[in-house]
Amino acid sequence: MGVFWVSCEAGSYIRTMCVHLGLVLGVGGQMLELRRVRSGIQSEMDDTMTLHDVLDAQWMYENHNDEQYLRRVIRPLEGLLICHKRIIMKDSSVNAVCYGAKILLPGILRYEDNIELNEDIVIVTTKGEAVALAVALMTTATIASCDHGVVAKIKRVIMERDTYPRRWGLGPRASQKRSLVAQGLLDKYGKPNENTPKEWLNSYVDYAVKKEPSEAVQIKQEVDEDHSKKRKAANLDTTAESMDTSVAGEGSTSEVQKEKKKKKKRKKTDEENATTESTTTVEDPVSSEIEVKKEKKKKKKKDKEQQDQE
Repeated sequence: MGVFWVSCEAGSYIRTMCVHLGLVLGVGGQMLELRRVRSGIQSEMDDTMTLHDVLDAQWMYENHNDEQYLRRVIRPLEGLLICHKRIIMKDSSVNAVCYGAKILLPGILRYEDNIELNEDIVIVTTKGEAVALAVALMTTATIASCDHGVVAKIKRVIMERDTYPRRWGLGPRASQKRSLVAQGLLDKYGKPNENTPKEWLNSYVDYAVKKEPSEAVQIKQEVDEDHSKKRKAANLDTTAESMDTSVAGEGSTSEVQKEKKKKKKRKKTDEENATTESTTTVEDPVSSEIEVKKEKKKKKKKDKEQQDQE
């Protein structure tokens, strides 16, 4: 019997691995026991408890209001996210993130060092409570040098809504937006209309709307369109010329086909004439032989008649 330790992903077939190991060693093998000693960063030696411990802790809490044992048995979720880098949010912006708002720079209080692009991070409150899992869209250097923009993209919200009070829409920008909506300078959804002042259009950035391509990109697109039009025109000219040549070629091919048909007819007539001549040449000697035989027979008859008369 042998014991081996495997580090694998979900969906691995350990039973078949044991069978294959036996085949490779040439002695055969079957799995007797499977034991999971680690899951993620949590191993079997990290304060594991049995179900009896859970029942005892529950009994102590229900009968004596003593939650000490429950806190030893049930660990918080944040213990699984120790390896992730953290971004600490302000208490006023936590509930907005729980409702799906973007993680913007004004709502960030602190951030960890060495955050890289597209790295999995944790959004945390000032008390250390996990709010959401996110993917970083800025590095630590850009966060330190910028004062606006989207810091991370939400991957999974952990905290329940309304755990913290609603504090969005109370800033100077939001209050200015509400006043413009009340004056009719913006529509009821807060989007610009005909009466919107230019100052608001130049200063306000709506991150929910996709950015339009720049003028340089538009110029490149126009140039590409001109090139594509020229190419299409050249292709049309070449197709027209090919059509003309194909029409001329079709006329010449029809004439060639007619000549070929005439040649075939001539060959057929020549062959027919040759066959008739051969049949006549074959029939002439046969008829001459028959005539010679008839003449010989007539001579014999005449000779017999003369002999009889004598």
